[in-house]
Amino acid sequence: MPRTINRRRSRQKNSPALKFSRRFFRILSGFKRRFVSLGNLFVLSKKRKKQPIPIAALLFLFGIFLLLFPTIFKNFINRPSAIISKLSSAVQMSAKTDLAKEPIHIDTKLLAGKEAAEAPLRIVIPMLSIDLSIVEARVVDGYWEISQNSASHGVGSAYPGELGNTVIFAHAREGLFLPLKDIKKDQLVYVLTKDRWFRYKVDEIKFVDPQQVEVIAPTSDETLTLYTCSGFLDNKRLIVTSKPDRP
Repeated sequence: MPRTINRRRSRQKNSPALKFSRRFFRILSGFKRRFVSLGNLFVLSKKRKKQPIPIAALLFLFGIFLLLFPTIFKNFINRPSAIISKLSSAVQMSAKTDLAKEPIHIDTKLLAGKEAAEAPLRIVIPMLSIDLSIVEARVVDGYWEISQNSASHGVGSAYPGELGNTVIFAHAREGLFLPLKDIKKDQLVYVLTKDRWFRYKVDEIKFVDPQQVEVIAPTSDETLTLYTCSGFLDNKRLIVTSKPDRP
């Protein structure tokens, strides 16, 4: 009887259905292990994403920011002034190399019969704190040359005390004719020569285009004309006309 039972059990163990079921459960358990491994990886990745940035890394980045901040801030602040400085230099270079853009055209016939003994040497405007030396502006291709560090007297225009138009001009820069924009009518202007001084009173102030050179043309009476740049990028000319103020 026991032998019969053992035979039956041996047949059941070796039956195709039992072998198939065992193999099927092995495959299922293999898939289960793989899915569990993938699930664990997904959970670990989510946990890693939630981990905060280490404090040491934050301190390191903050230290770099502190080191670079002064340079960045200085460049940011100086940027507008650097741009303005470049524009100013470009305008000054243009005026120096291309006199036709700042026309002070003269009639060459006016160059005859002038003596340099009474040429103006200094101009003083007390109310504007202007006190400048004056040099003679030589003629270059029919235009008066402009001094870069003083006022200029246009050769061919009248000398102080003579009948005619005495033209004195300078750049609208600090230390030159920049304060001229604040001049008022009836303020006094003094022009000094080698042996004498002449006093003028402001009569008219106006703005013209660079092409309006008639403002420096000869006049029939004694006149002092001060001439400088004005407006955005020096696109205008400030003309101050004065008459003798004798006691």
